[in-house]
Amino acid sequence: MPRSFGCPPAAPRSAPALLEPPVNVLRLVLHPDGMAPRVANLAEWGRHVTSNLRDLVRRSPSPVLEEFVAELDGYLPAMEPRADHLGFAVPLRLRSQDGELRLITTLTSFATAVDVTVSELHLEAFLPADEATAAILARRNAARARAPAPGPPRLGAGARA
Repeated sequence: MPRSFGCPPAAPRSAPALLEPPVNVLRLVLHPDGMAPRVANLAEWGRHVTSNLRDLVRRSPSPVLEEFVAELDGYLPAMEPRADHLGFAVPLRLRSQDGELRLITTLTSFATAVDVTVSELHLEAFLPADEATAAILARRNAARARAPAPGPPRLGAGARA
């Protein structure tokens, strides 16, 4: 089953149970109590995700993964087929306080790795799909760079280090 080690920035507004480690980002993004209300194209993008997972199940059968795909499918609204639907390049349209973010994804895997753990590792990165999204992300990054770095934890009165 895919496991994730990072959380998208909008995740803190999600149900606490979805944020318990290890966090599964696919469940977090597609779950109605997670980030799904902020995904503008949930039906289309969610079906893109589950289609890719089904391809993985065909290549490497796994009852656990099949069950996970069924779970994710249960979170998705119906989708009417569209003539302009490509299927392989579906941007994630994420509503944010700064406007809609349009993100494309790139996946990397280590198919020639000799270590079993590394061979199962898949990295996914989300990149801006348009200039408006790039500008929003650049502004957020600049604001984060200007913010003071958090200092070391402060001990309460009478506490020893």
